[in-house]
Amino acid sequence: MIPANDRAGFVEEFGHLFEHSPWVVERAWEKRPFADADALHLAFMDAVNQATEEERLALLRAHPELGVKQALTEASESEQQGAGLKALSAEEFARFARLNAAYRDKFGFPFIICVRLQTKASIFEAFEQRLLHEAVAERAIAIAEVGNIARLRMLDLLARKAAR
Repeated sequence: MIPANDRAGFVEEFGHLFEHSPWVVERAWEKRPFADADALHLAFMDAVNQATEEERLALLRAHPELGVKQALTEASESEQQGAGLKALSAEEFARFARLNAAYRDKFGFPFIICVRLQTKASIFEAFEQRLLHEAVAERAIAIAEVGNIARLRMLDLLARKAAR
């Protein structure tokens, strides 16, 4: 059983899982109790999927671009570092800049992929392929990637709590 004793504590503990979007966790709290990590993640994703289109778009826009020099949340910093995106060559940096601009121009939000499950090469490949998508399909893929990112962050958090 995942503890959810009070809303404020729950949001404080899990609010960072969705980049600058604690509203997801606030809404998921209503679905307690959570039998396990899968039930908790399902509640998070239900909150995302039941949100308005504007809220989902804001969630997507809250994510950082990949491979650029900008302030990141601690989790994003670690994830991008792990994928080798904080040590790019000048050519790779320029390629990310071009791809980020093309993607944002086409879809209106940054390219989102769970970098912890990727390599630098597979990220570039996914970037190129996903630029070919239609907007509706790409929004669905981006939301699924947000879910993958949040799930891994949640599992890390729960593992740290269990180790205490």
